[in-house]
Amino acid sequence: MVGMSLFEDQEINNRAAVLGDPVEHSLSPILHKAGYIALGMRDWDYERIQCTAEDLPRIVGEADESYRGFSVTMPAKFAALEFADEVSERAQLIGSANTLVRTDSGWRADNTDCEGLAIALDELSETMYSAVLIGAGGTARPALWALAQRGVKEVTLLNRSDRRDELQELVEHLGLSLEYRPLSDAAQCTTKVDVIVSTVPSAALAGKETELAHAEVLDVIYDPWPTPLTVSAAANGYRTVGGHVMLAGQSYSQFEQFTGKVAPRRQMREALEAHVLG
Repeated sequence: MVGMSLFEDQEINNRAAVLGDPVEHSLSPILHKAGYIALGMRDWDYERIQCTAEDLPRIVGEADESYRGFSVTMPAKFAALEFADEVSERAQLIGSANTLVRTDSGWRADNTDCEGLAIALDELSETMYSAVLIGAGGTARPALWALAQRGVKEVTLLNRSDRRDELQELVEHLGLSLEYRPLSDAAQCTTKVDVIVSTVPSAALAGKETELAHAEVLDVIYDPWPTPLTVSAAANGYRTVGGHVMLAGQSYSQFEQFTGKVAPRRQMREALEAHVLG
């Protein structure tokens, strides 16, 4: 239902889109269109646009006035930050942008991935002091931001290589203590922490799930769901949350920045979960 327009006879005056490569499987249209439908926003539409990092300045720069904002996925998040005329503090700190909003003076970049991760963490325990972060890629930086917002002070980074130097400025700004350990040390790192945040594909953890699953888990993967890591953690009696919650969470602020209206969170999340979870 959400994949179809309920307002086919209505003239579209306002648009938003997701930019990325590949982009055909993006679920952002499900979220944003569900919001339009819930609020009766008949003159809004949301689409997918194929866009590489090199394409972004041209596509956004040539977008007509009807385009109010863009959701940006890989590989264009760094290009979005560089292209923008104005950058939010958190996008600057994280070093990438997943949101471009038209302003009176150009385009403003923001990063709402950190909000999505924070919303997902809210579904786990209220008190968090220590965490294991698996992976040091693009999602690791907003994950650190979200963990710090929840009061985490100590983070152990499990990764194939030591990339603390790349994260040091962010870590210092957030007031975090960051320790590096190789993935082979998984069993030694997860038995005394409050939460595990995995930002890597499930295949990267194959065979290590039982070693890791000794705390609550936020796994940013949602396809397929549940992941082997969350299954193992749940079997041990721990709460788990998936990437579909993060995906919904990052869309709410985007929706509000694009439209100027309060996001209908329940309807947007329900539409996404109907698609992802069946």
